[in-house]
Amino acid sequence: MVDQPMQMSSLKLGLAVAWPAFWTGVPIKIVVALLFLALGVPPWEMPGLALLLLLSIPIDIWALGLSARTVFLERLRLDPPESVGVTLWWQGALLSAVYLPLFYEIESGVIAGAKAVAGRIMEFEWLKSLGVAERISIELVLWAGPAVLMLLLLACGWLFLFGRLIVRRQASAARPSDASYQTLVRRLDLLRVPADQPLVLTVLVATGVVLVLLFWAAMPVTTPIPHESYVKPPEKIAPPIKPAEKLPKIEKLLGQAETAMKELEAKGTKGSKSKQKDKGADKPDAKPEAEGGGPGPAAPGKA
Repeated sequence: MVDQPMQMSSLKLGLAVAWPAFWTGVPIKIVVALLFLALGVPPWEMPGLALLLLLSIPIDIWALGLSARTVFLERLRLDPPESVGVTLWWQGALLSAVYLPLFYEIESGVIAGAKAVAGRIMEFEWLKSLGVAERISIELVLWAGPAVLMLLLLACGWLFLFGRLIVRRQASAARPSDASYQTLVRRLDLLRVPADQPLVLTVLVATGVVLVLLFWAAMPVTTPIPHESYVKPPEKIAPPIKPAEKLPKIEKLLGQAETAMKELEAKGTKGSKSKQKDKGADKPDAKPEAEGGGPGPAAPGKA
């Protein structure tokens, strides 16, 4: 179904161009960011962030041009201008330079207000009786819900302005395409599949080889180095063992152990003898028997 640019909503028109362009350029930017990490340049800090944004300019221009031409030909049946990618990029960059600071201020204010309200709600007595995990989950939901909702509304606002102020103007300036269906399909195929495929394949292979060589050259140097904020205690290396120095000490220890064993054995022998003497002294004295082995003289009877 063919959509007319005036019949499509500005939000839908901006989303149809910006969303595919975003996902077309992201894989290439990820490769560049990984290369920066391998070189020891974090892409979220200066100067890595500035280099990443600078290298993203031709990627964004190509992705926006490809996405806009596809939307114009397939859905709007319009002949896109030759420099549609460059025009969409610089006008989108100007819109972002004005809109993103406002975006940040509004989102930060909503997050701060939502956190304050969530903190007041969490002071209720019936919520204080809950466990720590439950309290954290409830507080996160209370302030993250409005923050995410405002984030979606602000993103839709940027897409609306991008579609209304930029894409719709380009669509209004483009002339309708009266080409046949077969010609339109061929133009769409040429946008996705280049005519000189061996040349494109050679360029892609050469680029891959260069990236691999850069990774190999950078990774062995930068990978073992820890971050500056990580302070590792120095490792104490045990000195090597020298048998010639250890043998006299071992012989001395063995001699001391042998002497200690002999002293323990002597103490054990003396202790057993003293115990036997103590047992013999504790027994009652036996009556002496008569000599000759017979019984002694009988006691005289009573008169």
